[in-house]
Amino acid sequence: MDTILSKFRFTIKALPNKGHRPRELARTMPAHPLSYMELPYDPEYALYNSRLTPEALSTATDDEMYWAVRTNVIFRHTGELPIEISGPDAETLLNKMFTRNVTKVKPGRCSYQFACYHDGGMITDGVLLRLAEDRFWMAQADGDLFSWYKAHAEGLDVTIHDPNVWVSQVQGPKSLELLSEVIDGPMPEPFRYFDCADVSIAGQKCWISRSGFSNELGWEVYLLPETDIAAIGDKIMSVGAKFDILLTGTPVFRARRIEAGLLNAGSDFGADTTPFDVGLGDFVEFDDRNFIGRKALEVTNKSCRTWGMRVTGGVAQLGRIMLLGETVVGRVCSSGYSPYQGCGVCIVRMDDPSMGPGAKVNVLCVDGSTQQGELCTLPMYDEERLIPRGKLIAIPNRPIAAE
Repeated sequence: MDTILSKFRFTIKALPNKGHRPRELARTMPAHPLSYMELPYDPEYALYNSRLTPEALSTATDDEMYWAVRTNVIFRHTGELPIEISGPDAETLLNKMFTRNVTKVKPGRCSYQFACYHDGGMITDGVLLRLAEDRFWMAQADGDLFSWYKAHAEGLDVTIHDPNVWVSQVQGPKSLELLSEVIDGPMPEPFRYFDCADVSIAGQKCWISRSGFSNELGWEVYLLPETDIAAIGDKIMSVGAKFDILLTGTPVFRARRIEAGLLNAGSDFGADTTPFDVGLGDFVEFDDRNFIGRKALEVTNKSCRTWGMRVTGGVAQLGRIMLLGETVVGRVCSSGYSPYQGCGVCIVRMDDPSMGPGAKVNVLCVDGSTQQGELCTLPMYDEERLIPRGKLIAIPNRPIAAE
């Protein structure tokens, strides 16, 4: 059966609603309010947080999407799920949930956060926005944190709910220039990397944050249900036309976020990995908080087993297809092709933590060939993440192999 299924890919398609009776399962896969922009481009959808997110669009090839986010500006509608945690004990609950101290996050700032189980295994991650002293949004990656919040909020004066907020991303070197032209009034001041602010676009209130999933300059817009969301989206696209903005799907981020070492929940980490296994040990703060998973993380092996890998001559398959001789030595967790580096790029997890950058293995590729892969550090370049901070302007005009 596995052999038969491996020959197919499964997707969700948008079909005309011709008077069908209501279908209760539709509530488990709602479409982004701006998905109407995608419908002319033969979209294929996947589920992310039980929301539809475009896995494929005919607006451009995967490589063209990659170059657009590296050299220009793109617009993408995501399945990120902001959950609101508010009330006098909101900070107390979140300091129990996350491995990083939430008290340090001031109103108007964001923070990368993740939650762990009691045994140190990871649940999911995301960007935490502190909207006010007692009000937060956790814009989470794929996974279930809502139930986890609820399960650990007993005795706390806190409200946990889904505000039905949707997130779109504007990413690329021209993204902030575009923002300055679509926003009503002046730019927020300051608007530093991982700042957030409530603003108005096309006369509609929304929140924006200096964040994204591309390691490029960019911002995200948080769309509120009581507003005219289409007016915001249409304004971004109409003003973006002068910048040649490109509407994209998930492929725009695949190779770029792999190069940047931005991990994907569920494939690059999960319940069977600790933060240390996947190179996120620096985001575990053993301070005076008793966060969930602390006891297990204090005694776990602190070695990193997760690295990048470059594959010359092919794009690696996913799974346990990394061989040293006849022995399987690790798993390819994420894989893509980098037009800039001119090779396959991967995030891999090794069985033996002593195998790190410089190690060479044989890798089974999507075309059926076996190619050599070499482990490397993450990020693969821009190690200090200066590009998304706006401190390094590095806009490539050709593959690095041609330089």
